[in-house]
Amino acid sequence: MNRPRSAELFARAKRVLPGGVSSPVRAFRAVGGCPVFFASGQGAYVTDVDGRDYLDFVGSWGPLILGHAHPEVVEVVQRTAADGMTFGAPHRNEIELAERITTICPGAEVVRFTSSGTEATMSAIRLARGVTGRNRIVKFAGCYHGHSDGLLVEAGSGAATFGQPSSLGVPADIAALTTVLPLDDEAAFRDLMARNGEQIAAVILEPMPANHGLLLQRRAWLTALREETRRCGALLIFDEVISGFRIALGGAAELYEIEPDLSTFGKIIGGGMPVGAFAGPAAHFAQLAPDGGIYHAGTLSGNPVAMAAGAATLEVLERDRVHEQLELLGARLEAGMQELVQRFPIGFERQGSVFWIRFGSGPAPRRADQVGDGDGAHGRFFHACLEQGVYLAPSAYEVGFLSQAHREQDVDEALAVFANALARVF
Repeated sequence: MNRPRSAELFARAKRVLPGGVSSPVRAFRAVGGCPVFFASGQGAYVTDVDGRDYLDFVGSWGPLILGHAHPEVVEVVQRTAADGMTFGAPHRNEIELAERITTICPGAEVVRFTSSGTEATMSAIRLARGVTGRNRIVKFAGCYHGHSDGLLVEAGSGAATFGQPSSLGVPADIAALTTVLPLDDEAAFRDLMARNGEQIAAVILEPMPANHGLLLQRRAWLTALREETRRCGALLIFDEVISGFRIALGGAAELYEIEPDLSTFGKIIGGGMPVGAFAGPAAHFAQLAPDGGIYHAGTLSGNPVAMAAGAATLEVLERDRVHEQLELLGARLEAGMQELVQRFPIGFERQGSVFWIRFGSGPAPRRADQVGDGDGAHGRFFHACLEQGVYLAPSAYEVGFLSQAHREQDVDEALAVFANALARVF
């Protein structure tokens, strides 16, 4: 489809931005073609610079659980910004958002704000190392925790490997402090902890992995992680940057009834503005600067506008019982998709308002090595949907999001588009 203004802007962008983008997935390399440049968003829809509207299931990769430009969020952002964009000093908004988070999230007694999810997970790892006096961490293949050096690693062959850098510029010595395991392999995890548990500062995972497809985990597996980390004195970190406040008000910790030692957050607590946070017991955070010797700082941490937007978002989520609405909407989408699963070689996974259309049949995958590449089918599907006015993530491994702004008729419209697009692909 011809999008001349997007093409013009992309040509300009490539002269001044690496790859023409500020984050790699936006470049459309996985699906081909020219990225769509957006001009505005309202409710469940976005409008591109060529004036075309799209039903949006990306939602800025998750934070817009209320939809684009929710009037209450916009109003509080405008009012707060009029009083000052940033102070680099304490203010009331960060206290109020922290108080709200600590009443919602299991195990979150105190909160330290950051400016991104990457910074939150990086800082949580530093805190865990400082608290335990240990250096090694454990992560799981298929879980993404941002692009800090120690977490930007991948698994090699075998059940457990020392991490190898998955990016140039990551020193091998730093990556080597990360052990990578497959998800949902209790025997491999218990064996590692039995042999090396006393060396491990933290075990970090997405309790609902949503960066390599939607890899829904068993509660028994997450419980095993909790048991083994507690036995060995390692900290269990739940990366709830995507799942927090999204799959339940209290995130995966509430859904699975498992209390981690530390949690990291992002997305929704900024109401669409850049923000992150890590939270946990007061005793651990007493060792964080300025009270303790574990350093963390950030000039824009706790930005007043982002704090106000996040608090307004959480207020609406609680007041309007938004998660109940989203579950009904998600169930409607799932019912329609199951009919398509019977007709086409695809799968569909969902948890609350998070969903994933995967290319390939068979049981739902729970680990990264069970996810196929779809042989280019997703790219063809993506463009077929885009041509019909439905915007999905430009990657086969990214999930979709429903928002409060989506209506039943939006879901029905999307299902009709998906059916038409799949018929073109297959």
